[in-house]
Amino acid sequence: MENFQYYAPTKVVFGKGTEDQTGQLVAEQGCRKVLVHYGSGSVVRSGLLERIGRSLDEAGIAYVSLGGVVPNPRLSLVYEGIELCKKEKVDLILAVGGGSVIDSAKAIGYGVANGGDVWDFYEKKRKAEGCLPIGVVLTIAAAGSEMSDSSVITNEDGWLKRGYSSNYARAKFAVMDPDITMTLPKYQTASGCVDIMMHTMERYFNRSDNMEMTDGISEHLIRTVMKNAKILMRKPDDYNARAEVMWAASLSHNGLTGCGTDGGDWASHQLEHELGGMFDVAHGAGIAAVWGSWARYVIDARAERFAQFAVNVMGVTPEGTDMETGMKGIEAMEEFFRALDMPVSIRDMGIELREEQMRELAEKCSHFGKRTIGCIRKLDKEDMYRIYKNARG
Repeated sequence: MENFQYYAPTKVVFGKGTEDQTGQLVAEQGCRKVLVHYGSGSVVRSGLLERIGRSLDEAGIAYVSLGGVVPNPRLSLVYEGIELCKKEKVDLILAVGGGSVIDSAKAIGYGVANGGDVWDFYEKKRKAEGCLPIGVVLTIAAAGSEMSDSSVITNEDGWLKRGYSSNYARAKFAVMDPDITMTLPKYQTASGCVDIMMHTMERYFNRSDNMEMTDGISEHLIRTVMKNAKILMRKPDDYNARAEVMWAASLSHNGLTGCGTDGGDWASHQLEHELGGMFDVAHGAGIAAVWGSWARYVIDARAERFAQFAVNVMGVTPEGTDMETGMKGIEAMEEFFRALDMPVSIRDMGIELREEQMRELAEKCSHFGKRTIGCIRKLDKEDMYRIYKNARG
C-alpha cells in the first residue's frame, strides 16, 4: 500500500427537508452576503430556490443570484460570476444544483480569491492560494463535487474541457435531501449512477499493492450503486434507493476509495472530457461510451486487477486465465450499461465520429502532444486516437 492522507472536511446534512437548514448553515460560516448559483429553471419550478431564499431570509443572510449553469459548465459564466461577486462583496457561494453548478461555483470562488485569469488554474499555469467558501444544496447524485476537491470547466474558446483540484475549494457544508432527486429523468439518473461508479473504478484500476480495506469499500460501493440504479429504473420514486445512490456519490469522490493507492488511472475521465467539450454529452454517458474500449486496450498490463474486478464486483466465475476472466468482467459491465440504456460506444450517443474529429480529440486530450494519461498503461496521443477509434462503434 501507499502512504496517504485523507481529508474530508465537508459537513454533511442528510435527509428529508434538510434544505430548510440552509440559512442556519450559512450563518455558521459567519458570512454576510451569498451568491446563490444554480442551473436551469428546474430549481425554480420545483420551488426549491424559493425555499432556499426563505431559509436565507429567516437567518438574516443577504443574497444575490446567478443562474444559467449548463452541463459541462462554461468559463464565460464563471467570469460573469466573478465580477458579480466582486461587485456585491459576496463572501460565500451557495451552489444549488449538481456537479456542474458546484464546479462552476468553485471556479468563481477561485477567481474572486485570487488575482489574474481563473483559467490559468485549469491550464495548470499556477496554483490557487485560496477560494471563497462554498456551500452546496445538492439536487443530483452523480459528480460527487459536493465533497471533492475537484472542478471541471469548459472554455468556449477552443471548447477545451479542463479540471483543477485544490483543497481550498472543498465545500464547507453539503445539504443532501434524496427527495429532491425524485423527478430526475431516467437518463439523467442512469448517467449519474455511471459517474458515481466511475469515480471509484478510476481509483480501483491502479498500479498499487492495494489495501484490502479500500478494495472492499470500493467493490461494495460499486455493487450498491448497480443494485439501486436498477431499482430506480423501475421505481424512480424509491426514497431508499435514491438515498443509497446519493450517499455513494459523495463517498465515491471524497478520496475514501483511493486511500492507500497511487491515485488511480483516470484515463477514461480524460478521454470523456474531450467528448464533453466537443459534443456536450452527459458526463456519465460519455464515460460509459469509452470505458469498454479503454479497458480492452489496457487489460493486458494489469490482467489480475481486471480479473479481481470481474469476480468481486461483477460476479463472474473465474475461468481460464486472468485475461479471460477480466474480459468477461468488461463484457458484464457493458451489459449493465445497456440495462440502464447507457451507451457502450460513441455511436450509441448518436454521434458519427469522423477521422479528423478523432484526431482532434486525441490532440486535445494529449494537450497537443504535451502529456500522457493513465497509469495502468501510459497513453500517448496515438493511443488516445486508437481508443477513440475503437469506441466509435
